[in-house]
Amino acid sequence: MSAAREQPDPRATLRGGLPDRYLTPDDIAEMFEVPKETVYQWRKKRTGPPGFRIGKHVRYDPADVHAYVRDRKHADRDAA
Repeated sequence: MSAAREQPDPRATLRGGLPDRYLTPDDIAEMFEVPKETVYQWRKKRTGPPGFRIGKHVRYDPADVHAYVRDRKHADRDAA
């Protein structure tokens, strides 16, 4: 058996339980199936899930990402 722990699929965050780590821009890009540059543009324009800095690194709280998706779903339903 391998001692290394496999990284879970970041999209599982939105389908199931929250991971025990903060998400990276790469995780967000994979989760939403968009280029990483799109994630950075969302952050710059403040239109995507809220992130925060730890030193020079951007991280995302899984609970905030989940809330962002929930809010977007409600906004789309209300606009229809």
